[in-house]
Amino acid sequence: MDLFSFREEEQEAGSMRLLADRIRPRTLDEYIGQEHIVGPGRLLRRAIEADKVSSILLYGPPGCGKTTLANIVSEQTQGEFVRLNAVDASVKDVRAVIEKAVSNKSLYGTKTILFLDEVHRFNRSQQDALLPAVEKGTIVFIGATTENPFHHVNGALMSRSTLFQLKPLTKEHSLIAMQRALADKERGLGFMPIQADEQALAHIAAMANGDIRRALNALELAAMTTIPEPDGTVRITLEEAEESVRRPTIQADESTQYDVLSAFHKSVRGSSDAALFWFFYAVEQLGMDPMTFIRRLTVACSEDIGLANPQAMVQAVSALEAYQRIGWPESKYVIAQAILFAVESPKSNSIPLAIQRVMQAFEDVKSAEVPLHLRDTHYKGADKLGHKGYQYPHDYAGHYVDQQYLPDPLKKRVFFMASEQGMEAKMRINQEIRRKQRTDRSDA
Repeated sequence: MDLFSFREEEQEAGSMRLLADRIRPRTLDEYIGQEHIVGPGRLLRRAIEADKVSSILLYGPPGCGKTTLANIVSEQTQGEFVRLNAVDASVKDVRAVIEKAVSNKSLYGTKTILFLDEVHRFNRSQQDALLPAVEKGTIVFIGATTENPFHHVNGALMSRSTLFQLKPLTKEHSLIAMQRALADKERGLGFMPIQADEQALAHIAAMANGDIRRALNALELAAMTTIPEPDGTVRITLEEAEESVRRPTIQADESTQYDVLSAFHKSVRGSSDAALFWFFYAVEQLGMDPMTFIRRLTVACSEDIGLANPQAMVQAVSALEAYQRIGWPESKYVIAQAILFAVESPKSNSIPLAIQRVMQAFEDVKSAEVPLHLRDTHYKGADKLGHKGYQYPHDYAGHYVDQQYLPDPLKKRVFFMASEQGMEAKMRINQEIRRKQRTDRSDA
């Protein structure tokens, strides 16, 4: 296979190529969407039009235009444009591109642009093979990925490339692409007497969910499989559209799973509706393990609710036990109950704040000695070592007596500060009473 022929698909017979490939935009004026990076006056547009594209990473969902942008760059550049797919390319292939690039630059003074599709499929050592050539300017690197590059592209390559995040396209973008395809007689379906109902196109656009390639493939399938009417017209109705496109199976990469889990935890802090939605979306649509969310819920019950409503933790642990004992989907009711109980509980982050203050104390005081009156006294002779003076709280009114519990350097520190939320409100009052007792005693 010739690695240096980016346009080899154009050499195939037109009838063998899918509509999405035939109708692919060739210029920025034909390009659909992503105005935030290729709109008039935008950086990437200026660079493409001036043939001054530097190393870049294109990150976005499937069908949003990453490969199309690379195609447009190939039309604009005066140098060699090479396309590789990380799925089947090897380090040997990359080195071959680099060697040819060195030759092109030294013999002809021409640049080489390497477009690496699905760059996240390259492991760290394969990505490292690109670094010297990118650093020296031997090649201009363009990488495309559907997965979070901060998780899947090594830092050195990221730092040498400009990241452009492509946004998901909308059904309106898919409609524009399909209407163009129906009108284009040279590359699209305009040579056919097609009559597509608005409902049919709207359904395909909705099911494509922003993936223009998927929308065009469905339109082509409907056009090619619909039996023409007596006058030769191919009428695509809603029924044909429904047969041609199905609801896509959602694939969740690692970064998507982290994002959904994050959305769930943040929703637990403020929205019952959203917390339920993200939980069931993750489990039913993405196929994620319910236990992942039950664990996060259990953490949230301490981190975000804490002593404001300790029963939230009981509910979360009960949900965990129910899932372990009766499995899914039977346990979904118990889990949903625990989620709703947590979201609707009063919130407090006093526990993580207390932990932070304790950790800070370790930085401030590297070591701490136990006060003499708190030390072990179970052995004879302890009092001779000064291990005495402890006051037993239950011998005093209110089962409390003010005495020093922290080491000397930290004796005035306060780590846990109860909030005014839920049950912590009573604790706050109690803390204030005790604080007043300490103040009165010190004044005396």
